[in-house]
Amino acid sequence: MIYLRSILFTIIFILSVLVFSGVVVISGLFSRETRFKAARGWSTFNLWLLRVICGLDYEIEGRENIPGENCVVLTKHQSTFETVAGFQLFPTICWVLKRELMWIPVLGWALSVIESIPINRKAHGTAVRQVVRIGKKRLAEGFWVFIFPEGTRMAPGTTRRYGISGALLARDAGRQIVPIAHNAGDYWPRRGLRKKPGTIRIVIGPPVDTAGKKPDAINLEVQEWMENTMRRISAGYDKVGTPDDHDS
Repeated sequence: MIYLRSILFTIIFILSVLVFSGVVVISGLFSRETRFKAARGWSTFNLWLLRVICGLDYEIEGRENIPGENCVVLTKHQSTFETVAGFQLFPTICWVLKRELMWIPVLGWALSVIESIPINRKAHGTAVRQVVRIGKKRLAEGFWVFIFPEGTRMAPGTTRRYGISGALLARDAGRQIVPIAHNAGDYWPRRGLRKKPGTIRIVIGPPVDTAGKKPDAINLEVQEWMENTMRRISAGYDKVGTPDDHDS
């Protein structure tokens, strides 16, 4: 039954991408606020659908850590879930994403309308410079710039060296970094259709100051918090640092 529910959700999800992408493209004729209302509408619909069909909900911890000024957001990338939920966390977000997504009809147009930053992941240094150059412009315009520092979806319990672009962008733009950890991959895996019922935990960490720091040192600070938090989530803690009732 879980598998059948997952297939049903996936079919509707794909259809919603097509429909809402068209709506976002049309909203590009109007204000930026209108475009993001359409994008958030898509996010809200699919998160509701995920809960109703698959029994998969989510909770957010650490909203008080979100600074008053927009900044760079570094988040774990385990599944498609975080790209959907991102629109619920901050008002106006800008994704750094692989350029191949921009080539998909309708979806690519929508991603362009919401002013995403497409990069060629094989270009390395050129891609980093592009993220810094365009990212500084987006930050100045009021966007929260979302970056997956691992560069690709990682299975739960795994990580890799964090890319330097997010740390370099934040430092050069004089902005903080907000790290986000979550365990979406335990319920909505990066491969396969099956969505497990339960509650995904999203933990927003304290902002990391970047002034006067080297990018490698910034990444080390972010990665240590993020991976430690991931371990605590996976260990079955109800809140970060607070054990479940059955563990006490």
